[in-house]
Order: sequence, then C-alpha cells, then structure tokens
Amino acid sequence: MKNRLARVNSVIQRELGAMIVRDISFGNSLVTVHSVDIAPNLRSCQVFVGVIGNDADKNRVVRKLQAHRAELQAGLAKRVVLKYTPHLHFNIDESVERGVRVVQLLEKIDETTPLDSEEPDAKS
Repeated sequence: MKNRLARVNSVIQRELGAMIVRDISFGNSLVTVHSVDIAPNLRSCQVFVGVIGNDADKNRVVRKLQAHRAELQAGLAKRVVLKYTPHLHFNIDESVERGVRVVQLLEKIDETTPLDSEEPDAKS
C-alpha cells in the first residue's frame, strides 16, 4: 500500500506543479512544489511549496494558492484518475531554509575550532 501512495504522491506532485506554473502568476516570487503527502484514504493532501522571497511573499503565495484551490482540484481530477479527488492543503516548506542554517552553523563551528598543527609522536 505504501508503494501505491508513493506513486500517487509523485503523480500529484508532478501534475500540480505543472498546473501551478502554467495557470497562476506569482509576480517576482519563484514557487515550486517540493513534496506532496496524500492521506491513506486519498481524501486529503498536504502540498508543501517552496517560495523564494521574504515572509510577506510566502504568505501571499499561500493565500493565492488557497484562493485557487478549487480550480487546482478540478484540474487535478481531470489529469489524475483517483476514486476521490483529494482536498488540497497548502503549506510552506521550510526545509531548504533549515538546511542552509545548519550548513552555516557547521561552517561557523569549523571556523572557530582550532586545527591541530602537530600530531602526537608515534612511539615505536
């Protein structure tokens, strides 16, 4: 069953991403569908989008996606044949920003850690 859900997630992500790029304009913001998580009963779907921009842009993008939710669900129903058309819930995916922060912290730790210039003598 999990394999089927993974395939359905992949298809929904691909089709939804294509519809969003084609049908909705976000101005200067770049919007991508990072991942999709459909419920096992196929009735609801969490859509995680990445937005390059500030917090105001992110909030504006989520509001615009919610406003176009019914249109996106109808398009999804035409493109993906499922028993039920899932109710879409849009969320901002912060994983990229968290990853960048972790890398910056690791680099900062690396800069502050002194290097051992001398290695202990090996006794024979």
